[in-house]
Amino acid sequence: MNLSLAPLFNASPAIQLHAFAAMAALVLGLVQLSASKGTLPHRTLGWIWVALMVVVSVTAFFIHEIRLWGPWSPIHLLAIFTLVTLPLAVWAARRHVVARHRSAMIAIFTGALVVAGLFTFVPGRIMHTVVFGP
Repeated sequence: MNLSLAPLFNASPAIQLHAFAAMAALVLGLVQLSASKGTLPHRTLGWIWVALMVVVSVTAFFIHEIRLWGPWSPIHLLAIFTLVTLPLAVWAARRHVVARHRSAMIAIFTGALVVAGLFTFVPGRIMHTVVFGP
């Protein structure tokens, strides 16, 4: 392992913002999943997590490293899914529909952060270079 943030700092501002927001959301999401639910800290950190996920999703539309349909790729569909599901999950929490809130947030965390994050480690991608070197 040859950890160097230089490839990330040499990337476009959209990629940098996207990556750092995603890393923060991943860590905060792990905290949220393991901490007590329904508390003031859970709600406060939850709003921060939602804001981070909005940043991750919106910045994805400015990243066009993988082009399957013109400038778009499956990651852009995931960004749309996240931007649609986040307000629905928040709405469910506000209405105290806990099961729907939980399943939506876990789906976003798993799909938009864990699964999508794993794909960033494919050789040739920036995060692969950050972690494993050129």
